[in-house]
Amino acid sequence: MLRVGFIGWRGMVGSVLMGRMREEHDFKDYEAVFFSTSDTGGKAPDVGIGDPVLKDAYNIDLLSSLDIIVTCQGGDYTKVVYPKLRNDGWNGYWIDSASALRMKDESIIGLMSGVRDYVGGNCTVSLMLMALSGLFASGHIEWVSSMTYQAASGAGAKHMKELIAQMGQIGNVSKAILNDPSSTAIDLDELVTRELRGNCFPAENFGAPLAGSLIPWIDSAMESGQTREEWKGSVETNKILQTEKPIPVDGICVRVGAMRCHSQGLTIKLDKDIPLDEISDMIEKGNEWVKLVANNRSATLKYLTPAAVNGTLSVPVGRLHKMLIGPEYLTAFTVGDQLLWGAAEPIRRILNIIIGHLS
Repeated sequence: MLRVGFIGWRGMVGSVLMGRMREEHDFKDYEAVFFSTSDTGGKAPDVGIGDPVLKDAYNIDLLSSLDIIVTCQGGDYTKVVYPKLRNDGWNGYWIDSASALRMKDESIIGLMSGVRDYVGGNCTVSLMLMALSGLFASGHIEWVSSMTYQAASGAGAKHMKELIAQMGQIGNVSKAILNDPSSTAIDLDELVTRELRGNCFPAENFGAPLAGSLIPWIDSAMESGQTREEWKGSVETNKILQTEKPIPVDGICVRVGAMRCHSQGLTIKLDKDIPLDEISDMIEKGNEWVKLVANNRSATLKYLTPAAVNGTLSVPVGRLHKMLIGPEYLTAFTVGDQLLWGAAEPIRRILNIIIGHLS
């Protein structure tokens, strides 16, 4: 019987992955072994077949006995454990949600025969490709500018909690003014601004207020002037698509006060003028999860927001129209749950494909 190890299953991405696997009854026909970096010997999840005790996530000998390892533990863990396993001769399948191995030649973002390292793609890149898969497949895209509006959960659980703490503090200090019929919106704005700029505002994780504001910087700086999050857009897109002529993908990545789901405003340059109805048809037929949203206010408010998409596999694409700068330029807006399609769901599907191949 195949033995599959799970590391980082209690984190944010890992929890979503576990939820999807339970929902789809994926825990079958193999032995699941759960590991921990901090609770070795504790109780493992009951998934039907597997060891009831948590194992040490740094035990190389035990990890080497597995056929498949699935890790959502993060890049630091990967950098320590992965090379030790491979150097010791382990030839199993490594499935990773972290970015540490993404750009290595021996890794594949997706699925390819003979490859044993499968790495989940960047969340915004994955969601953009889901949204525009039909248009990319047509071969008519020259370049894409993706201006992202990324949720707090993309930074981690502590950041989600800090956003709510910021919201709570703003709400608490605003109560008196909100309850005073004679107060003005200017009074409220001045109070909130003072609070955002105050020394007691909770911003240890973000480094700046996010509630009532935004942060136009995600990840570390690159020599190009991009942040690393922005740099990933082009390099990962072209690695996934295996393009002979690279398609430039660039933009500015912004953290916004959504809890979950990343949004993207897309500017797309095509190689020729294509009728909008044909473009719409390409996008809509790209995959079964893309949902084309009519370019009107009511449909946009109902279907094209993080609140509408959270927890679903739907990838709506809306606000689609030609731009005034030329008929070969398009603009669109898309939203997707980055903890699902941007992280957990590709890992889950790759795991099932590998298990099916080995069984």
